[in-house]
Amino acid sequence: MGRRFEVTVGPVAHGGHCVSRHEGRVVFVRHSLPGERVVVQVTEDRHVKYCRADAVEVLEAHPDRVERPCPHSGPGLCGGCDWQHVAPAQQRRLKADVVAEQFFRLAGLDVDVPVEELPGGPLRWRSRARFAVDRSGAPGLHPHRSREVLPLDDCPITMEPAAGAVLSRRWPGAGAVDVAVDSEGAVTTTRLDRRGHPQSTRVVPAGEHRAVEASGRAARRAWDRDWQVEGTGFWQVHPGAADALVGAVAGFAAMVSGETVLDLYAGAGLFGGSLASAVGPAGRVVCVEADGAACAAAHANLADLPQAEVWEGELDAEGIAGLLEDVGRPDVVVLDPPRAGAGPAVSQALAGAAPRAVVYVACDPASLARDVAAFAEAGYRLAGLRAFDCFPMTAHVECVALLVPAA
Repeated sequence: MGRRFEVTVGPVAHGGHCVSRHEGRVVFVRHSLPGERVVVQVTEDRHVKYCRADAVEVLEAHPDRVERPCPHSGPGLCGGCDWQHVAPAQQRRLKADVVAEQFFRLAGLDVDVPVEELPGGPLRWRSRARFAVDRSGAPGLHPHRSREVLPLDDCPITMEPAAGAVLSRRWPGAGAVDVAVDSEGAVTTTRLDRRGHPQSTRVVPAGEHRAVEASGRAARRAWDRDWQVEGTGFWQVHPGAADALVGAVAGFAAMVSGETVLDLYAGAGLFGGSLASAVGPAGRVVCVEADGAACAAAHANLADLPQAEVWEGELDAEGIAGLLEDVGRPDVVVLDPPRAGAGPAVSQALAGAAPRAVVYVACDPASLARDVAAFAEAGYRLAGLRAFDCFPMTAHVECVALLVPAA
């Protein structure tokens, strides 16, 4: 720990670092770019085959290295951003390289997909965030792979009303604070205890300065519809992401009047509700979600769509089997699982239902590639792939994949 040495930085890897080698060992280097010559400082050395390090001095810089816009970003500082030192266009190229590498390594596929830019620029895009709170009540974020709290006075990737609502005050006794800004400008904060349990929720309506106790929903706008979600509940973080992803899903799904679409991990019903007009009154939309609060929001959001149903249930292989028995064969399956992915059992169960198309939304290219491989074993091939920079300055990338029967 703490050793310093020079390396020539190798290719980008999944997780916000690049891969280098030193004395026969792999070195995962953060705060670097491929091709740079840097001095690294070891931050973690627990394994025989590899160690982790930060680039603390740049000897030969990549032409797309830039000054970090956030003073809290850098070696040993906030771990929330991976690519603050990289020009935005190069960030997207790095993410495209990661997507390609994961699909080649985990699914045996050669893909070349550009990462599409969303409107608004690389800063002030985060509409929802969780800030940690230290024992003194000071809010902030964690350094990379650390449980310590780095107190912050601002977070430049977070929308100003959200960052200010949390970082401008202290939170004695709290373990964390969730914050979200809705489409109308209302700011909702949820105070969490040190076990992550909600203690209280407060909202400052748009244009007002006084917080009130609240447990209602936040307004969102996407695909020419108004949506309601829990105040700090799940919704795409980037303001442009919902429209971009729904557009990609609708394009790949190519729904036809009278068809049945199964929307899994449906949340507040965004994808299923957005496809409802395409299947029409003669069609059927079944949205399935395990979280009760999200189901309640979906019921409200889809109340004006008689062809849409909301089911609450677990989405494991057993739950999928029971669901398919009740629904029958869907024409299209849309799924947006958690970061770990749907998994091989669920993927193969869905393939067994023989939909004409599966549209898979993923926030982790490794999980997506593994599940694409599982679908391939069950007779489905990758027919389309798009990627979106929904998380500028970070290593995260959102993908939408189209899978169709291979035969």
